[in-house]
Amino acid sequence: MLHFDTIIFDLGAVLIDWNPRYVYRKLFVTEYAMEHFLGTICTSQWNEQQDGGRSFVDATAILTSAHPQYQQEISAYYGRWKEMLAGPIQETVDILSELKNTGKYKLLALTNWSAESFPYALETYDFLQWFDGILVSGEEKMKKPDPAIFELLLSRYQVDREKAIFIDDNVHNVVASRNLGIETIHFKDPQGCREILNNLIKY
Repeated sequence: MLHFDTIIFDLGAVLIDWNPRYVYRKLFVTEYAMEHFLGTICTSQWNEQQDGGRSFVDATAILTSAHPQYQQEISAYYGRWKEMLAGPIQETVDILSELKNTGKYKLLALTNWSAESFPYALETYDFLQWFDGILVSGEEKMKKPDPAIFELLLSRYQVDREKAIFIDDNVHNVVASRNLGIETIHFKDPQGCREILNNLIKY
């Protein structure tokens, strides 16, 4: 069995339940209208630019200028951002806790998250203090799946890629990690993650 000494977690959709639909179901009458808005205006690609360092003010201004009829809905994306957080994904937090309690592993987080909103997450979720280090895309002005952000994490926290396991729900990030020679778990649900992780490290 390979010897692993570092476990790297993504945060959103792995440890923290984040979804803009928690807000937009309150603003749109139908699911169709909501999905159309999120698929064509406040898209995931637009939001990812904020994860890469663009300010909320600039991002909101760009969209409201292009779509003034949706000014209220666009402004709600970051104006009501906290409502998009439904809380911890407890089963995955339990895995993190168990790993922490073994004392065997360096625990890191690599997250695509805006520098403007991440402080709120740090204040809200105590388990984020369990990590030995957290690398936030918005603070570094680079984001997954760019190989550079993986290399930065490996360098900053002195991680041997051959002894690391990375857990992420986004297939593009999974592919990027694997291409860099890092053992990677494509997160789909906590139970599946637990089973794969246990096969790798028998924790």
